[in-house]
Amino acid sequence: MAPVSVAAGIGVGLAAAGVFALAAAAADEAVARGAYLARAGGCFACHTDVKGGGAPLAGGGRIETPFGTFFGPNLTPHPDHGLGHWTEADFFAAMTEGRAPDGARYYPTFPYTSFSTTARADLADLWSYLRSLAPVARANTPHELKWPFGWRFLNRIWQWLFFRPQTFAPDPAHDAHWNRGAYLSEALLHCKECHSPRSRLGALKISLAYAGNRDGPGDTTVPNITADAETGIGRWSEIDVVWLLKTGFKPDGNDVQGIMAELIEHGSSHLSDDDLTAVAAYIRSLEPIRYQVRKPRAESGTPGGEFNY
Repeated sequence: MAPVSVAAGIGVGLAAAGVFALAAAAADEAVARGAYLARAGGCFACHTDVKGGGAPLAGGGRIETPFGTFFGPNLTPHPDHGLGHWTEADFFAAMTEGRAPDGARYYPTFPYTSFSTTARADLADLWSYLRSLAPVARANTPHELKWPFGWRFLNRIWQWLFFRPQTFAPDPAHDAHWNRGAYLSEALLHCKECHSPRSRLGALKISLAYAGNRDGPGDTTVPNITADAETGIGRWSEIDVVWLLKTGFKPDGNDVQGIMAELIEHGSSHLSDDDLTAVAAYIRSLEPIRYQVRKPRAESGTPGGEFNY
């Protein structure tokens, strides 16, 4: 072989190796971003049997609601018990339309109503991360629902009545930092899903968004996080909000309990300071809504007051 041909062959080989290396690096970065987004989305708290010592994201997280008890499914790529046979399009449909690969509709306990706002690039990274997990052969636990909510076909009617997929549009009246906080709060963190009251049919009462929920998960009350000084967190600073999301401690020194503690431990405590301050800026900018979720401390005898789970 002529020297020129040998050199050309070597050049092509090196170029191909470089392309593969770049592709591998890009894939690794997508997985890393997806892992971060999974933390932001609270995936670990709902899709892991923490109390039972289950593998991360292998399903079993228990969510008690007025409609019955839901169990988070297995998100690992196991072919029989997880997402092993799913495509990326299946995942996008689940997250943005609340639709399973077989066409069934999900219960809104899976907060696709907020996840539909998530940017497609972020969903792609999240999918890359889920596909990178080791498959876990853990069968999904059936939901334990009250009559008639176990009839899954009713979810189609619920979606027709109450669900419209959303897209996030930055507010030009605010800077990029505030808009980042708005995006995280409204989409992946899905804050209003727990911090808003619901109708008897499980639809969010948007007029009271973020004003708290008297019938929260596990028969708890979820606090008002609007800027109302008496019933919300109007007396909190942005630093107070960041501190709670990072450590689980409130300004008065008490710690949060229940599902919020799990969401902080396995979720928001892993977020960057920039993202946490952005979320705090958005939450602190919410219009104050006077909505009493629980009895005042003097009447209830419950210590802690605001943000008391």
